[in-house]
Amino acid sequence: MARILITSAIPYINGIKHLGNLVGSQLPADLYARFQRGRGNEVLFLCATDEHGTPAELAAAKADKPVAEYCAEMHAVQSEIAKGFALSFDHFGRSSSPQNHTLTQHFAGKLAEAGLIREVTEKQVYSNADGRFLPDRYIEGTCPNCGYERARGDQCEECTKQLDPTDLINPRSAVSGSTDLEVRETKHLYLCQSQLKDDLDAWIDSKKDWPVLTTSIAKKWLHDGDGLQDRGITRDLDWGVPVKKGGADWPGMEGKVFYVWFDAPIEYIACAGEWAEANGKTDADWQRWWRTDKGAEDVKYVQFMGKDNVPFHTLSFPATILGSGEPWKMVDHLKSFNYLNYDGGQFSTSQGRGVFMDQALEILPADYWRWWLLSHAPESSDSEFTWENFQQSVNKDLADVLGNFVSRITKFCRSKFGEEVPAAGAYGEQEQALIAELTTRIRAYEGHMEAMEVRKSAQELRAIWVAGNEYLQSAAPWSVFKQDPDRAAAQVRLGLNLIRLYAVLSAPFIPQAADTLMAAMNSDDRSWPEDAAAALSALPAGHSFTVPEVLFAKITDEQREDWQARFSGTRA
Repeated sequence: MARILITSAIPYINGIKHLGNLVGSQLPADLYARFQRGRGNEVLFLCATDEHGTPAELAAAKADKPVAEYCAEMHAVQSEIAKGFALSFDHFGRSSSPQNHTLTQHFAGKLAEAGLIREVTEKQVYSNADGRFLPDRYIEGTCPNCGYERARGDQCEECTKQLDPTDLINPRSAVSGSTDLEVRETKHLYLCQSQLKDDLDAWIDSKKDWPVLTTSIAKKWLHDGDGLQDRGITRDLDWGVPVKKGGADWPGMEGKVFYVWFDAPIEYIACAGEWAEANGKTDADWQRWWRTDKGAEDVKYVQFMGKDNVPFHTLSFPATILGSGEPWKMVDHLKSFNYLNYDGGQFSTSQGRGVFMDQALEILPADYWRWWLLSHAPESSDSEFTWENFQQSVNKDLADVLGNFVSRITKFCRSKFGEEVPAAGAYGEQEQALIAELTTRIRAYEGHMEAMEVRKSAQELRAIWVAGNEYLQSAAPWSVFKQDPDRAAAQVRLGLNLIRLYAVLSAPFIPQAADTLMAAMNSDDRSWPEDAAAALSALPAGHSFTVPEVLFAKITDEQREDWQARFSGTRA
């Protein structure tokens, strides 16, 4: 049994996320976690809310609430929405947890001991109107690289270029909108990433199976321009992890907090500690996942994230771990995704553009969205959500192929043999041919899932559904029954077993529908089909079942037009 540690990029606390955020990290991570659990492997799947930094403070101010109260409320909201989408986290933590405070300060102390942190007196933007220094994301302006007029002081959302606030053209305060800004001196701590450049380069070179998207972004940051730069790890903010060396004060850093991109990835580790505490476990229980001197040497660690998060997870976070000199588990595979765009434009949390996760669940059950998003995952390039494509995919794949098969076979069996698996007849050449095809396809499906090839996995799963439909259409038990009821009984028995098999194979993609099918087939046997022939005999003769309600309702043209109008691109 393999042990697999899975983390999804942790979402910012500042509001409900859109479908692009979902498909870029949490949803494919859940797909992989469910698949690995289904294969019988031991999985620890962790995620959390990213609660520090400017986004949290700005969102809390907008909501007119203390930032701690706002974060607690939004964590509860995001947790509930995650459950609504059937995201199977073992723990959904918080980067504001005591565990993350302690661990972040611990890493800072270790890095300082190793000579990898230096104090820098730098010039920073100060807003006279706000009476405070403005950290990166408190400043907006025009990107000098692409001309985007709402670029942030740390990174342009449009072209993803890393920026310093002083790079912006026509900068203004994101708090008050004031342009009454001046540059003043302040002291900050910098992580000396440049000293670890060769170590990081060698480590990235060792990852031969990483997506090209991942390695190309990492290499660009390492080698383009002036190469890997030292990175500030503190900010002048009230909300965050106080700057300390372990548990000791850091002279000259009073009143400052660690930069959110320093403490946020450390939450992956801290989240395991939160999981242990929440479940009555010991430090040894979480350390066996994260410390290679405590049992994590045989763990496979996989991260899922959008491409904008890649630099921090391939460079800054690894630099923190390597620089600590401690035996922490480092990522084995980093699966990155391009962007999902929305109906001719872009999803944007900051601008409220697109369909958001809560809105999606108000319209349709999670499995409709899960199937479309995963089967159209933006792996090799950006992809686009359109209502026409969504309607077509749901209607053809879920309703016509899978749902129709389930409805036809269960209703026919009930009408001719009752609500139990018929006993008569034996599988013949037609059934053996289907078993052979499914054996090949299941192995291909497993291969794509192991390789985290999300779209190819969805295509192979759909082909498995189609194979059952084609068999049913060709076998035509409703016609055979008139002359040879025993032969029809065998065909129906195979069809009912196919439903259970489909439930097992489809559970990573559409878990709620899979549960419905398992309940209808009156089965608790979720064992992975190592042998297709055995799997298609799992429900014995005489085994009772029920006819499920419509598995997937088709989306009508009227519904599509209504939703297209309602979600035309702006969230109030």
